[in-house]
Amino acid sequence: MHTLVVVTGGSAGLGAALLAAAPDAAYRVDVSRSGTAPDGGEHLALDLAEPADWARFDAQIHRLVADRDWDRVTMVHNAGTLEPIGFAGEVDPAAYTRNVLLNSAAPQVLGDAFLRAVAGLEVRRELVLISSGAATNARAGWSSYGAAKAAVDHWVRAVGKEQAQRGGTTVVAVAPGVVATAMQEQIRATADRDFPGVERFRRMHDEGTLLEPDVVAGRLWQLLDEPDVVTGTVTDLRGRA
Repeated sequence: MHTLVVVTGGSAGLGAALLAAAPDAAYRVDVSRSGTAPDGGEHLALDLAEPADWARFDAQIHRLVADRDWDRVTMVHNAGTLEPIGFAGEVDPAAYTRNVLLNSAAPQVLGDAFLRAVAGLEVRRELVLISSGAATNARAGWSSYGAAKAAVDHWVRAVGKEQAQRGGTTVVAVAPGVVATAMQEQIRATADRDFPGVERFRRMHDEGTLLEPDVVAGRLWQLLDEPDVVTGTVTDLRGRA
């Protein structure tokens, strides 16, 4: 079986775990600013907070899809950032703009590129966007991040309806839970003034309740293999064995 797996932000954390846990013999592609080619695949050095690189991604995803006769094509958009953590109107405006571009705009633009690349293929096609509990739980200090994840969920629900009518690609959003990654280290190091809710995340770390990336990656791949997965849905992986 010829499987293509593309993961944005696949150089570390959950993204790296998703590539490592991908189906056997998959051709693995990491899309990130820095990194190396995963075993049995390649690395695309793109900065997805830069709109100019969105067009480069478009060309590359079309190249990859056309490269051979795939039996399955799966893309997981995992790339994201919390920076800058802090109150709107008080943080660095350039960093705030990058946050909005990477977290809110890029998922839609790259998702659109993927759907165009796989359109018409009579194979298993899946587009997964990584969401967050922040999509429905507003937190002071995470205005752009939370708004972006809410946008991701809405986009998936709308595009899922479109694909159900004509298209055939399974499009889902998945909230992985609180995962032990560098992003969590960044959160715990944030001053209370910039993120008043930080103590909850420090406590989770101290109590050992953070989820390991490889565990979450396995749950996500299992979800995609379930026969009743419905396009256009938003799923929370917390509580899934």
